[in-house]
Amino acid sequence: MKLDAIDLRILESVQRAGRITKVALAEEVGLSPTPCWMRLRKLEKAGIVSGYHARVAVRRIANVAIVMMEVTLENHRQSDFDRFERAVAAIPEIVACWSVGGGVDYILKIMAADIDAYQRLVDGLLDREIGIARYFTYIVTKTVKEETALPLSVLVSNPETPGN
Repeated sequence: MKLDAIDLRILESVQRAGRITKVALAEEVGLSPTPCWMRLRKLEKAGIVSGYHARVAVRRIANVAIVMMEVTLENHRQSDFDRFERAVAAIPEIVACWSVGGGVDYILKIMAADIDAYQRLVDGLLDREIGIARYFTYIVTKTVKEETALPLSVLVSNPETPGN
């Protein structure tokens, strides 16, 4: 789907404020409410807007250990990757998992009640024999930057001009 500058402004606005009203969104992007809302619905139907979420400041309600974990698998057959990914998908404390190129196979972001809970999670993964050859743990001591909004104006170059 080709996006124009107005579509990008709509996406940037709803990223910042998912609960924005139709009227406020239309004012922000320079359209009247009905055409603006129709564009947003089109972006939703195309799967470009995949949901609306609240950002929870978890450390204000609970002590949490945030851990980044690098994982290298023993073998690199598709079935090995599939087995590992199925296991990871089923564990709620693993809040993000990226398959990466380079010296490791995966990077995981884990949120656990504390370091002991993290270690129990790792022990459980190792006991399940899902192909982990080695792993490295990095404890997050301070969050310096964590954006949820994507920098669309930087990532999408040369959007179509409306009406073209």
